[in-house]
Amino acid sequence: MQRTLRAAAAAAVAAACLAAQAGTFVYVSNAEDGTISGYQIDGAAGCLLPLATTTAGALVMPLALSPNGRYLYAAVRSQPYSAVSYRIDARTGALDRLATASLPESMAYLSIDRTGRCLFGASFGGDVVSVSAIGPQGVAQGQALQVIRTGRHAHSIVPDATNRFVYVGNLGVHRVLQFAFDERSGALTPIGEGFVPAVDGSGPRHSAPSPDVRYLYVLGELFGTVTIYTFDRATGALTRGASADGVPERYRLEKGLIRPPLGQGEKVDHTPRIWAADIKITPDGRHLYTTERTSSTVTAYQVDPASGRLTRQATIEVEKQRRGIAIDPRGRWLVVAGEKSAEVGLYAIDPATGALRRTAGAPAGKCANWVEIVDTE
Repeated sequence: MQRTLRAAAAAAVAAACLAAQAGTFVYVSNAEDGTISGYQIDGAAGCLLPLATTTAGALVMPLALSPNGRYLYAAVRSQPYSAVSYRIDARTGALDRLATASLPESMAYLSIDRTGRCLFGASFGGDVVSVSAIGPQGVAQGQALQVIRTGRHAHSIVPDATNRFVYVGNLGVHRVLQFAFDERSGALTPIGEGFVPAVDGSGPRHSAPSPDVRYLYVLGELFGTVTIYTFDRATGALTRGASADGVPERYRLEKGLIRPPLGQGEKVDHTPRIWAADIKITPDGRHLYTTERTSSTVTAYQVDPASGRLTRQATIEVEKQRRGIAIDPRGRWLVVAGEKSAEVGLYAIDPATGALRRTAGAPAGKCANWVEIVDTE
């Protein structure tokens, strides 16, 4: 009955959105279904219109968009590990599968350099990061240009806005790795010792570079904190600064423990623990958001433009065991995917305060986890 009611509600939302002009599209990977769900945001109506569902492969998880918004890449974390390249139809948002290329490991994170010519991957279970070429037609190539061993559990890899530096959250050894990046060759070269220590035990997971190219905000999966790193614009070297709490005491969560790689068990114990997942910053750099899975919450912070320091504004409950979030390129909407939720949620962002207001939901696939948004208007 509940599923029928949800379907009816989704149909009503879709009908309300039919008049929306194509332009802002959302893609969510569904790990258990092996699919990518497409949606359209109608800003005027504040709704999320379900579009086509596209086959990707078993345990599809990380997604990444090309800088020009024309291509989408998906990592399949079942063997053979692979990256699937799609062309995005700018008018309809439909995905056209172009090719499948091998990856050296099961990748927990994908990102693209600012030229759109290199695909970065970070492997939690394989303890490596990699760089693969992307061809002129937007197709990821199968032979990695470089594979670098990391400490245990590399969990993210992101380029900065200048495209000169790349940073890796190395969760298992509590470090943030730092590399110089040559966009012509695709080569990564360690900066200094190659890392800066994170707060011990925090488990650096995902990162968000500030748009003004001054700070790197790193989410600690095990503490739920955000640590601010200042980076040297000349060398790319990081300096660790203050940390901001992200999990309110009312949830009574213990500090987290490092969990086993995918396919090797789900939980370490039954104690309610901090299990932070994702971090995103608005395009204007004024508001930052993190997610925590055990409490199914999103926490909003205000960013001080002078110092980069964070002030926690609010924590709200969202889709169950929420995993990935994404902000649209104009900073108006936050989309939330929950691994144990029947819906993907759409939240309006207050431009002045950063406060979130849920405006709509749309049916989700099984184990919805990664979110990407492209604006083709």
